[in-house]
Amino acid sequence: MGDQRDAPTIIIERDGGGGLGSFVLGALVGAGLALLYAPKTGEETQKELKARALKLKSATEGRLREAQTRLEERLGEAREGVHARVETVKEAVDAGRVAAREARDELEKKLVKSKAAYRAGIEAARESGDEDEDQEEAGEED
Repeated sequence: MGDQRDAPTIIIERDGGGGLGSFVLGALVGAGLALLYAPKTGEETQKELKARALKLKSATEGRLREAQTRLEERLGEAREGVHARVETVKEAVDAGRVAAREARDELEKKLVKSKAAYRAGIEAARESGDEDEDQEEAGEED
C-alpha cells in the first residue's frame, strides 16, 4: 500500500472574474432540470419558463446596470486622478519656470556687479601704475 505522500495532488483553480457567465449557465441548467422533472403540462411549463426567463432577464439587466455604474464610477475616479496629476505637473512646471527666471535674473545682476568690479580693478591698477611711474620719475628727478 502506498504512502499518502505518494498520492497525486489535485489543484483546482477558480476564475474569480466571470460571475455573470456562471450565473447564466446555472440558470440554463436549472431551467433544463425543471423541464425534466416538472409534473406539469406543456402549457404550464411554457408559462413558468417564460416567467423564469423574464426573471433571468431582469436579474441580468440589473447586474449589467450595476457593472456599468461601477465601471463609470471607476472611470470617473481615474479621470479625476489623471486631471489632478496633470494639474500638479503643470504647477510644478510653472514653478520651475519662475524659479529659473528668478535665478537667471539674479545671475545677470551678479554678472553686472562682477563686470563693474573687474573694470574698477583694472582702473585701480592703471591708476596705481600711473602713480608708480610718477613716483619713479619724481625719484629720478631728485
